[in-house]
Amino acid sequence: MHNDRTLTEDRLKRVLEERIRPAVYPESVPLAVSVWHAPGEPVPVAEGLAAPRTPVKVGAEWGPPWGTSWFTVAGRVPDAWAGRTVEALLDLGFDENMTGFQCEGLVYRPDGSPVKGLNPRNQWVRIGGHDGTVAGGEEVLLHIEASANPVILDYRPFRPTELGDRETADAAPRYRLARMDLAVLDRTVWELVRDLEVLGELMTELSPDSPRRWEILRAVERALDAVDLQDVGGTAARAREELAPALAAPAHASAHRISAVGHAHIDSAWLWPLRETVRKVARTTANMTELLEDEPEFVYAMSQAQQFAWVKEHRPEVYARVKKAVAEGRFVPVGGMWVESDTNMPGSEALARQFVHGKRFFLEEFGIESEEVWLPDSFGYSAALPQLVRLAGAKWFLTQKISWSRTNKFPHHTFWWEGLDGTRVFTHFPPIDTYNSQLSGQELAHAVRNFQEKGGATRSLAPTGWGDGGGGTTRETLARAKRLADLEGSARVVFEKPSAFFEKARAEYAQAPVWVGELYLELHRATLTSQARTKRGNRRSEHLLREAELWAATAAVRTGFAYPYERLDRIWKTVLLHQFHDILPGTSIAWVHREAAATYAAVAAELEEIVGGALAALAGDGTGGGTVVFNAAPHGRGGAPAHAARPVTDEAAAPVTAGPREGGGFVLDNGLLRAEVDDRGLVVSVYDHTAERETVAPGAAANLLQLHQDFPNMWDAWDVDLFYRNTVTDLTDVETLELTDEGAVRVVRAFGASRVEQLLSLPGGARRLDVETEVDWHETEKFLKAAFPLDLHADRTAAETQFGHLYRPTHTNTSWEAAKFEACAHRFVHLEEPGWGVAVVNDSTYGYDVTRAVRDASSGAAGTTTTVRLSLLRAPRFPDPRTDQGVHRFRYALVPNASVGDAVREGYLINLPERRVPGDADVAPLVRVDDEAIVISAVKLADDGSGDVVVRLYESLGGRARGTLSAGFALGAVSVCDLLERPSGTVAAEEGRVPLTLRPFEIVTLRLARV
Repeated sequence: MHNDRTLTEDRLKRVLEERIRPAVYPESVPLAVSVWHAPGEPVPVAEGLAAPRTPVKVGAEWGPPWGTSWFTVAGRVPDAWAGRTVEALLDLGFDENMTGFQCEGLVYRPDGSPVKGLNPRNQWVRIGGHDGTVAGGEEVLLHIEASANPVILDYRPFRPTELGDRETADAAPRYRLARMDLAVLDRTVWELVRDLEVLGELMTELSPDSPRRWEILRAVERALDAVDLQDVGGTAARAREELAPALAAPAHASAHRISAVGHAHIDSAWLWPLRETVRKVARTTANMTELLEDEPEFVYAMSQAQQFAWVKEHRPEVYARVKKAVAEGRFVPVGGMWVESDTNMPGSEALARQFVHGKRFFLEEFGIESEEVWLPDSFGYSAALPQLVRLAGAKWFLTQKISWSRTNKFPHHTFWWEGLDGTRVFTHFPPIDTYNSQLSGQELAHAVRNFQEKGGATRSLAPTGWGDGGGGTTRETLARAKRLADLEGSARVVFEKPSAFFEKARAEYAQAPVWVGELYLELHRATLTSQARTKRGNRRSEHLLREAELWAATAAVRTGFAYPYERLDRIWKTVLLHQFHDILPGTSIAWVHREAAATYAAVAAELEEIVGGALAALAGDGTGGGTVVFNAAPHGRGGAPAHAARPVTDEAAAPVTAGPREGGGFVLDNGLLRAEVDDRGLVVSVYDHTAERETVAPGAAANLLQLHQDFPNMWDAWDVDLFYRNTVTDLTDVETLELTDEGAVRVVRAFGASRVEQLLSLPGGARRLDVETEVDWHETEKFLKAAFPLDLHADRTAAETQFGHLYRPTHTNTSWEAAKFEACAHRFVHLEEPGWGVAVVNDSTYGYDVTRAVRDASSGAAGTTTTVRLSLLRAPRFPDPRTDQGVHRFRYALVPNASVGDAVREGYLINLPERRVPGDADVAPLVRVDDEAIVISAVKLADDGSGDVVVRLYESLGGRARGTLSAGFALGAVSVCDLLERPSGTVAAEEGRVPLTLRPFEIVTLRLARV
């Protein structure tokens, strides 16, 4: 037989696109359209419905960026259409390739009840009954709340744009009304399109040597012969008959099994502001609940408790439909987190509270204990997560983002993930490599080829539906799934709950391989630095929340202070929302970060008020004119115990000397360290008197600010590519170098259009060089780092993560190590030789890098220089063209002769400065622990209002720890709890003392009843 394969394949493409698809709606009549353009921000539905309308025609321009227009469409179904399926086709000017990224609409009935959302892949509204059949003569009146969201990520991506903030966007209309019709839907032609799509896509994925490919080709050829191109509707049934045998051929017994889960990954903010996400979620959930009613086999999963809460607050009618579908088991809340947060940068308690608030919402609203953690799109996953997942009562984990790694292909798709403490969680990466699957032939074939567990496992999961900006699963995709349920040449597809997939996958693959440690994404490393204000706001909020809970709980127990349950709950949810994986990482539009700055300021003000009230209650009336020093850190400081306060005494301060340095500059000495700052304002020596050794590498200078060109190949705010290191400017020119009255060295530099001022000091009695930095930053596409070249031979760093620290190599022996050229650390990075180490601690940064160099022995200074650099600022132009412009403040410190325990302590101290309050009280800690390896991360009252004291603590050094927790109040029963404060066992306590035995990095939550 002659090979005419391409002839038929090309014929299919043209006939399908130019003749058969247009015949899906063979008859139509126009609708009358009128509009009201809302001024400013979106208005309530009632106001939008009642506003006066102006007639417009198809083709009319509408929609300045971020504007809202209320359209009304009206018409009458022709009598001749009786008994036929009729839909309104409402095209706001869509580009079908921009689903979730451009204009959208929500359709309402005249009574204000929402019908469904409109987006580029979902432009129809049913007019008749459940199946769309009309009697003829029906009057049609619908209202559309249309959002003119501008396209930020366009076909030429990553171009700077002012459209990312209403304050800078122009007022030009972005869209033009397209089709606004009533139309007859020819269901048979619609089904024929689905038949041809599925078989055509499957056919092109099969080998040309496969008999099945040729069988499909001939069936398609016969079907196309059966279609009369001048009467597609009249001949579609005959064409479908020609395809039926090819669609009926069953899949092979060994065919891969794909569990499709309806989904719409909706970024809680990204290329749109938070307020638009509220509407995106309403539109998508309206569509999905309607689709669930139409399709009994469909299952839809939605994550992020915050998004459910938005629907509940803003669209209660849609939420009622959601609750009904959840009760039926087909609309599935997944994830168990408040939002799909970043997991690298949230602090220990914040990441725990993501689960607390997310799971509690699902339990209270739906009675559901979500068991899977659903994080398809975060930028890497902390090694602390497995333990937190299990402590939250979950047991499965899902993501697909690691498939984006650029250097190394991750070796597993289904595996056990082992975290810091040894906890394991059963994990799946969908080999379909997308959370926006449409179940296309190409996607399914890729999933089968890509699946790494062949021979051990037979199934994978596919999140199915339009996502990022929402939209969800379409009826077209469900039609594909029906045809792919048991089709020769294809994987088998079935819609089912994620939990059903995980149960089956776990049962068949119990001996799955194990991955230990973090899931590092070899991409998007710059998210650890972009939008420094947002990151500082997050860090400050987390520590203020710690203080507010600690002091409010202490004051409640000691003085009867009213514990602010509702306020703390609300503030926590606000902070958790802003840890979403496009807010905290700094990858959202300018509008989002502008609002985040205002939100963090309001959060700080409210938390300061709570802290201030609690401290005033604890400090006494202050009539004696004294001052009380409060220490919220989990370590003692300056005579104040951890989590306690003491009156200020006249104790002499530890002596610190400061004077000129020979050759220029200054010398600081506090008896523990001697720091030399040269005439360039650079730290050329930090000598440890105790160990009698130098910290700074020979010939090098510490606290060296370095500026790099930073223009990644793509994903500007997200990425930093390794070639950025090829060019560097050391900032050594000094404008001002002086000694302040307080004995600190003040250094001022100007570079480019920017200016930096630093204060370097040695606190009395502390083995620490403090650096306070203020940068007025006006650079573009630059990367600013602070370098500390250390005279230290270390083959690994310890970088703090949630509830512990993670070791990373300093060398690049393999491609896996080389790919981690920028990594995450919370409050400290620590390096050591046996017996002597150095920590670099900070109050607001997250990104860092470490490099090693061996010094030439002939120089007389042989040895290894290990350089730690903190990442301070970037200046990408997309999606926010003015990222981080303006003034920033950082505090960081160099801590020589530091153990890991010292690094833990100093990291807390720099983030939790002491507070001085008028008064004379001596405030004992509410709880204390006698082993410094055991760190208390939270002290609070139980969320249920019982008055019980909840204490969360963890082993911080990576070893076994035994200690005692002592309560500073009359102690009743003591329970071990999960993260949601639900008891799982009891602990015997004697005389207010609770024995503790912790394994490395173990997290323990105790609930202490008061008597």
